[in-house]
Amino acid sequence: MILWQMLRFAIGGLAANKVRSALTMLGVLIGVASVILLLAVGNGSSVAVKDSITALGTNSLTVSSGASFGGSRTATTTKKLTVEDAKALATSTEAPDIKSVAPVVTTSGTALYGDISYSPGSIVGTYPAYFETSNLKIEHGDYFSNDDVLNSRKVAVLGATTAKQLFDTADPIGKQVVIGGTPFTVTGVLKTKGSTGFSDPDDVVIAPLPTVQNAFTGFGSVSQILVQATSAETTTAAQAEITQVLMGTHALKDATKLDFRISNQTSLLTARESTGKTFTVLLGAVAAISLLVGGIGITNIMLVTVTERTREIGIRKALGAPKGVILGQFLTESTLLSVLGAGLGVLAGLAGSHFSIVGIKPVVIPESVLAAFGIAVAIGLFFGSYPANRAASLRPIDALRHE
Repeated sequence: MILWQMLRFAIGGLAANKVRSALTMLGVLIGVASVILLLAVGNGSSVAVKDSITALGTNSLTVSSGASFGGSRTATTTKKLTVEDAKALATSTEAPDIKSVAPVVTTSGTALYGDISYSPGSIVGTYPAYFETSNLKIEHGDYFSNDDVLNSRKVAVLGATTAKQLFDTADPIGKQVVIGGTPFTVTGVLKTKGSTGFSDPDDVVIAPLPTVQNAFTGFGSVSQILVQATSAETTTAAQAEITQVLMGTHALKDATKLDFRISNQTSLLTARESTGKTFTVLLGAVAAISLLVGGIGITNIMLVTVTERTREIGIRKALGAPKGVILGQFLTESTLLSVLGAGLGVLAGLAGSHFSIVGIKPVVIPESVLAAFGIAVAIGLFFGSYPANRAASLRPIDALRHE
């Protein structure tokens, strides 16, 4: 009965100052919604990056030029990766765990189709093995073939974004796109992979390696070499085999002084997840500040409430109301403000998570919803305790004399 009476008095007290109560709840609402949404954005960013990396396949490895981590070779002694390195990896009898190899060069340019001009995110020159290693699927048409590579044919496969920009709803298969003065016949369009929020993997033109080298980059080094292991379980063995073969082609004797580095999706995923967690924690810390501000707002509002109701407190104490009842009444009011504000904040946060933010689809962390709600209620209880205790400590005679 006492709890019900406290709740009834608390509701009456809040209803007597609707605007003030609404503004206080708004502060808590913003704090809770911010925590949920910012953590959801951080988590969504991590999930998008993880999906992008996982989509490449857990048995994919990337070989890049440059000193390995911890290496000590200088730039003047570093040998760039070449097509010959890729051929050595593909044909070596010392690399039984390597399934396929694709040397890659990347460049940029403007694509023209009729009166339409568009600059895709990247122009890639490579071998057909690139599509399987990068887990790229065809939506329309077909890939180019090894025969197209051997004969340096001017054919290309377009990413979904590039195809949309150049052809809109028209079928691009068999049509010609001019890039840097070179006409390329479109043989296929890739399935959409989706943006990670940082780049668009669908904004690409992929053509035979010698064709791109002849038209754009020259026949020097390659940007990187993609290697596909026979399975996820043989990735480590394949990495060791790549090191052994390339040490031979680069005339290296010391394994601690490599002029190339090899990254696999597992290590890259681990690094990205670690970065993502740090980013999410940082966003959560920033959002938590708004919860603290909401708590300070509760303190201020309750202090004003105590001041306005000093005579009421004096009358109740004069009639025999114990200190605990007065304390409980004002604590109930502050807690009720927090509960209502936090509840509305949860609804706002969940509703906001259905919309993309800066290109990222938020992914709500269930624990963050419960934590934000619980912390908001605890903040209301904590920050409301001082005004409540001040009200309960008033002497009846002093309270009755208050003007």
